[in-house]
Amino acid sequence: MNLPASLPPRARRRRGPRRKPVFAIAVTVVFFVLLYLPIAMVVLFSFNAQKSLTIFKGFSLRWYEAFFHDNVLLGSLGMSLEVSLVAMIGSVVLGVALALGLVRHKGRLGGYAGLIMMVPLITPEIVTGVASLLLFKGLGVTLDSGTVMIAEITFSISYVTVILRSRVAALNPEVEEAAMDLGATRWQALRLVTLPALLPAILASAVLIFALVFDDFVLAYFTTGVDPQPLAVRIYSAIRFGVEPTINAVGTLMLAGSITLIGLALAIPRLFGRRGGLDLISGE
Repeated sequence: MNLPASLPPRARRRRGPRRKPVFAIAVTVVFFVLLYLPIAMVVLFSFNAQKSLTIFKGFSLRWYEAFFHDNVLLGSLGMSLEVSLVAMIGSVVLGVALALGLVRHKGRLGGYAGLIMMVPLITPEIVTGVASLLLFKGLGVTLDSGTVMIAEITFSISYVTVILRSRVAALNPEVEEAAMDLGATRWQALRLVTLPALLPAILASAVLIFALVFDDFVLAYFTTGVDPQPLAVRIYSAIRFGVEPTINAVGTLMLAGSITLIGLALAIPRLFGRRGGLDLISGE
């Protein structure tokens, strides 16, 4: 396009082709390479035909077969699935109740409680782990799968509450009031009107919590017993004596499972015709 001759040279330069931010693009590329290259190497060497972590000598599934024949790792996998399932159910039930209570309660107490619910989200997880360990030791509780479940439920409630609170606030209270005007009790209105409207967010929160708890290491490390241990803690214990190719296979399976669950959590609202995507996590 020809620029008018009357424009000053400075204006002409501003309207010219914009230069690409080469430095910013280079920094972004380096960042993603450093972030994902180690993960890509773990995935690649999980298919290595040889017992080598530096030289790739062909594709093979031998390390996946070794994992599925390792009773110790399978026991840890079973415990992780059990802890994740219990933590998911417990945190969702309590989180839904808290979200409803915080939104429906009018007053300063509800605002203060909402701020308190944000504290676990910004507190370093290692602090929560040490505090849980000191609590269980102070009460004389033996560390086992039950202590891991309690700690994970306590930690996960805030995530569910934050996600569901905005969904509850967006509901029209007149719909529930109309149900009660038609003869429904408050419990029936909650069960037949409010909870079905919250179902997409509840399901998405449940899947997200399952994925977060299954991969959690810090909190599980401080609250688990000797045996059985969650899979993440078992992997850490194994790599202290050297990294086996089987660990690469386990890490790849955990990565694939986590990506699938988080993708499902973000897709569930769309399946119900609601908003979906990253706004689920941000609570908008």
